[in-house]
Amino acid sequence: MAKKICFVVQRYGLEVNGGAELHAMQLAEHMLSKYPEIHVVTTKAIDYITWANEYDADAETINGIIVHRFPTEHERVLSEFFKINDKLESVGLTPLEEADWVEKQGPYSPKLLEYIREHKDDYDAFIFFTYLYYPTIYGIKEVADKALVIPTTHDEPAFTTSIIDDVFLLPKAIAFNTEEEKRLIQSKYENDDIPHCVGAIGIHKPQDVKPQRFKMKYGLDDFIIYTGRIDKTKNCDQLFRYFCEYRRRTHDDIKLVLMGKQIIDVPEREDIISLGFVSDQDKADGIAAARALIMPSQLESLSMSTLEGMLLGAPVLVNGNCPVLKGHCIKSNGALYYTDYLEFEKLLHMILHDERLSESLRENGRRYVEENYDWNRIVENISALIES
Repeated sequence: MAKKICFVVQRYGLEVNGGAELHAMQLAEHMLSKYPEIHVVTTKAIDYITWANEYDADAETINGIIVHRFPTEHERVLSEFFKINDKLESVGLTPLEEADWVEKQGPYSPKLLEYIREHKDDYDAFIFFTYLYYPTIYGIKEVADKALVIPTTHDEPAFTTSIIDDVFLLPKAIAFNTEEEKRLIQSKYENDDIPHCVGAIGIHKPQDVKPQRFKMKYGLDDFIIYTGRIDKTKNCDQLFRYFCEYRRRTHDDIKLVLMGKQIIDVPEREDIISLGFVSDQDKADGIAAARALIMPSQLESLSMSTLEGMLLGAPVLVNGNCPVLKGHCIKSNGALYYTDYLEFEKLLHMILHDERLSESLRENGRRYVEENYDWNRIVENISALIES
């Protein structure tokens, strides 16, 4: 009899924008090839900043996946969360304060937890996404003997708390996105005895990618691109400074194009264009048309944007202060990394003016993604853990 699988993730839906949430959706849909009945347990929130209940229906089916939605009990009060989060980052929290931090961070949904508790016997396996949110931290305690966690972890203050310990010590299996994430977690918890795999997501190359179509639609020619949330946590403020300094110090007539939800202000300049949300087609066309894709974030557990850039043939330049991004560069020989402004300037200038280098980055980057992030291989990785 085919197994029945339940994914648990903080947000889920076609309207949701977020790396881990997109990861969960894509994996769930690809796992249908092995497990014909897959459910998702999630909240009614779309926005991760407020966690406001925006979905009305308690259940719906999306691309063959049965989705159960539960309300958040309250929205995130940013002033309260920032206060306790600042204390976490400066001096740390007591165990009681850590529990308060989890609730204030959100999404706080006791009814979601109640569903997991009451329906434990209905599912053969639970796949939890993202280590630092309420549904994962408390949900794993309820179904540890059936739990597989995809933690999407990087080195940050939240990873120092004790309230997350059960996420890494109780589950039956762990699926890491990268070797760097695996080393980070196992060095802290010494949990290498828990069955695990490295490789939990695939990258699919879109069909009918036409760079010229994007250039004509938006009236753009020479540009570099950033895709993802436009936020300080993604180091976008530094990217703006670096780009403006690059334009000031060089003669390169290049523009910076941004795609994604804008959280922080974007400089009002003719050479910085923020497009907001765009269609998947425009996103693929734009990446393929770019002279380079820049990933300035210092906190990544995988970076789908980086891998998409490599697959679509954009020379990629990343923040080398992020171990995962630096690892992609070294393992692929298909991307470059900087650690300060002068390296950023030198390497971007090389990409823009050395076609031989750019072509080498394109070829190596594309090969790296195709060989390591194939969905068939990923589905086998996860299903092997479930079957074992």
